Amino acid sequence: MATPTSSTTTQKSSDKPAAQSGTFRIGGDLPIYRLGFGAMRITGLGIWGEPQDHDEVIRVLRRTIELGINFIDTADSYGPEVSERLIAEALYPYPEGLVIATKAGFDRTGPNQWVMNGHPEHLRAACEGSLRRLRVDCIDLYQLHRIDPKFPAEDQLGVFKDLQTQGKIRYLGLSEVTVKQIEHARGIVPIVSVQNKYSLADRTYEEVLDYCERENIAFIPWNPINAGKLEALGAKLNQVAARHGISTAQLALTWLLWRSPVMLPIPGTSRVAHLEENVAAANVKIDESEFADLNQAA
Repeated sequence: MATPTSSTTTQKSSDKPAAQSGTFRIGGDLPIYRLGFGAMRITGLGIWGEPQDHDEVIRVLRRTIELGINFIDTADSYGPEVSERLIAEALYPYPEGLVIATKAGFDRTGPNQWVMNGHPEHLRAACEGSLRRLRVDCIDLYQLHRIDPKFPAEDQLGVFKDLQTQGKIRYLGLSEVTVKQIEHARGIVPIVSVQNKYSLADRTYEEVLDYCERENIAFIPWNPINAGKLEALGAKLNQVAARHGISTAQLALTWLLWRSPVMLPIPGTSRVAHLEENVAAANVKIDESEFADLNQAA
């Protein structure tokens, strides 16, 4: 287990609350604050279509920068295409030091419908689309949303390798994978990040997190709060949260930052007030005994 580091990034921690989460260097090169922003929820219901409140979403994205967040995670399938376009609309030209990660590997056929598509030509075209929508020449971190069993992993990752050689991708990542899959992928291309479902209430991928920590690979937990399952942790969670005057969601984020130095939580929202609440979790100080109690409850 680890506490957040105190390394310096391109922004001063004194006026950037997200800086309290500590720092991590993606690929050993790109410095970011460890508490980022996941841009899935800025689209419409079912992660489909335009947001219900476009102006509020633009305010959310701009507020992330004001709070010091310099890592934003999105995907071409969010909307589809809507999330990437809104990020560019709100933030382009991008501030110095902002790292934007996106993903490919899904087709969308309707609200809450996700169909894997790892066809090499689809992945190649998806990258071109993301470059265009984000208005960049090179994607900082490009992630394979899923390794599609319908196609050889070598072919899917081979496309990413080609795109990296062409200068269209800086670093490569994976999503929802096992340790075995990560090791296989690393034999084909360098992998600097893994994005798996993980939270205080759902630690299915504990082995993957431990592997990433040993190898200094960024671990990006999606659904990091997992509010629907927090209640199952019982009274201990509520007691610790009440003691510090915070919500159980904030406590869940604080726990993630404590759990590992390679952990990069990306809570998402479409409301400024909720964003500010999430970022405030970076400044919460919980002692070791309380974290041990939370581990036991989980």
